[in-house]
Amino acid sequence: MNWQDQTILVTGGTGSFGKKFIEIIQRDFHLKKVIVFSRDELKQHEMRMAGFDQPNMRYFIGDVRDRERLRRAMHGVDIVVHAAALKQVPACEYNPMEAIKTNILGSSNVIEAALDAGVKKVLALSTDKAVNPVNLYGATKLAAEKLFVQSNAYAAGTATRFSCTRYGNVVGSRGSVVPVFLKQRESGRVTVTDPRMTRFWLSLEQGVRFVIRCIEQMEGGEVFVPKLPSTKVTDLAKAIAPDAEIEVIGIRPGEKLHEVLVNEDEARHTVELDDMYVIQPAQAMWFGYAWQSKGKPLPDGFRYASNTNTEWLDVEEIKAMIRPIEEAYLQGK
Repeated sequence: MNWQDQTILVTGGTGSFGKKFIEIIQRDFHLKKVIVFSRDELKQHEMRMAGFDQPNMRYFIGDVRDRERLRRAMHGVDIVVHAAALKQVPACEYNPMEAIKTNILGSSNVIEAALDAGVKKVLALSTDKAVNPVNLYGATKLAAEKLFVQSNAYAAGTATRFSCTRYGNVVGSRGSVVPVFLKQRESGRVTVTDPRMTRFWLSLEQGVRFVIRCIEQMEGGEVFVPKLPSTKVTDLAKAIAPDAEIEVIGIRPGEKLHEVLVNEDEARHTVELDDMYVIQPAQAMWFGYAWQSKGKPLPDGFRYASNTNTEWLDVEEIKAMIRPIEEAYLQGK
């Protein structure tokens, strides 16, 4: 894939992922054009002031709820990375229709606009919360995944292909527990909802690099899942605030003890590669099945969950992972 010839549009381009994605793609791949699509003019201005003002960059103010604006923004676009979402679990629970409008209807608009504009590749970002969802955020992301996978049926006669990535918690992203623990340690007390809790973890850069690889390899219809290490929430607290008292406050509504990235039912049509799993379409309607020859099938009853993972981060490894976030936090104080 020749990145220098590509025009790419990133929905939610001013978010944590969007900014890091654009930083890396601009530095390492030198695209023809990069379009930031987001609804916040202030964040776009702040991005420009932070150095995201190269001649090949464009800024579109727009909302994924507005299909016509998406159509206009996607004119001449080759690749779309769909990162726009409402993702704060409590906010989605309290404002359910807003989450549905952005995460489900907004995803539908991205799909329709991409089909109309003849975009070649569209990759959507999903989450472990979409597997066996217990909160509305997870349910909306599951629905978005289904939309993206099934939309390849509409696109079969055209060049447009849709796929998803699904991964765990991103260290230091907006809404991450890391900044919360950094703030709490000043008081000598950090709050943990349940000491048994485990999570999959990756850095923003790891997430971006994985998305870039998936864009290069996608055929349409796949859900790509990276192999990630797990962490115990108590180890995370010890890494950030080793001298602080840990207070257990009880699990919150819509929160799981452990997260799952591939469940038992999906495992039947999933193949394992060295560093990721590829969930193929459940129905053999169009394409996305070449992965059968590239990976190996999973054993019956396989489940990729954060509490039964074979790879774990210890306290020292967590410290190394969060060091850049901690330094940025201390500089900003």
